[in-house]
Amino acid sequence: MKRNSIVILVVIAAVALMLFAGVRMARPRASVVKLKTVGKNGSVAPDFELQNLEGKSVRLSDFHGKAVLLNFWATWCAPCKIEMPWFVDLQKQYAAQGLQVIGVAMDDSGTETVAKFAKQMGVNYPVLIGKEAVGDAYGGVEFLPTTFIIDRQGKVVERIFGLAGRSEFEDNIKKALGPGAQASIVSTDEKEPAR
Repeated sequence: MKRNSIVILVVIAAVALMLFAGVRMARPRASVVKLKTVGKNGSVAPDFELQNLEGKSVRLSDFHGKAVLLNFWATWCAPCKIEMPWFVDLQKQYAAQGLQVIGVAMDDSGTETVAKFAKQMGVNYPVLIGKEAVGDAYGGVEFLPTTFIIDRQGKVVERIFGLAGRSEFEDNIKKALGPGAQASIVSTDEKEPAR
């Protein structure tokens, strides 16, 4: 009896996997191929409009003239949890230079769950509720995290799939900000009083 149950579970899992693969393969590939060129280095970052956690509409074009670190992430994504504190720090360090970090939550957990997660992570930048169409506009967000560094003119400087080192993000932010970009010194240490 126990062996029959295991066999039935294996068969159900195999059928579910085949159905998933079939649906995935049935998607029109022509549009995907066309979109893959969008978001490459030097291309203009596609504008979009998404809702923030307060329900207000936010467009990428609202940040024209700023360098943007656009990060697609999800609450269940372990590498995203590693990057997010870096983005909080980078937002603090480079905000005065013109950087704006924007997070786009790509999971289906709902606004309340995303807001709670962002608060727990100490996020100090806008978090938007993502849509598949926006991910598709950026060539399809097949891996999370996926990050685009966009310069002040709205052109993609770099796209990073998966987890990268903090220094790689910082180097690309400096490129996006342009010549003369330096981190503002942010210190939580109190200075010793003068004697």
